[in-house]
Amino acid sequence: MFWTTAAYAMGSGGQAAANDPLGGFSSFIPLILMFAVFYFLLIRPQQKKAKEHREMLGGLKRGDDVITAGGLLGRIVEVNDDILTLDLGETKVRVTRSAVTGVPSVQKAAERKSKKDAKKDEATSDDEK
Repeated sequence: MFWTTAAYAMGSGGQAAANDPLGGFSSFIPLILMFAVFYFLLIRPQQKKAKEHREMLGGLKRGDDVITAGGLLGRIVEVNDDILTLDLGETKVRVTRSAVTGVPSVQKAAERKSKKDAKKDEATSDDEK
């Protein structure tokens, strides 16, 4: 009695799969959708942030204010390939370029403002021509 019920249950599942217009592909659709959600919500923003950080590290120059991974705030006084010398006030510290996590928000705001002013100047000079 028990074996007969199991045989009927297995038989009905095979018929449903045979009637599937996508040919078994429909079982992978949720997996594909989950990957798409992870890509757009987690992977892509992280790659964009990493790219911006690489560009910021590449653009460091003498005189820039920076924040290190240890929380030190300093000004770059010397740049050698991968080693930066930071002036912390009374002390100078050498750190690797990768130890820099960012620039202070005040400096970021000043850079954005100078870029906007430069664009505005270009627009006015184009209008005068």
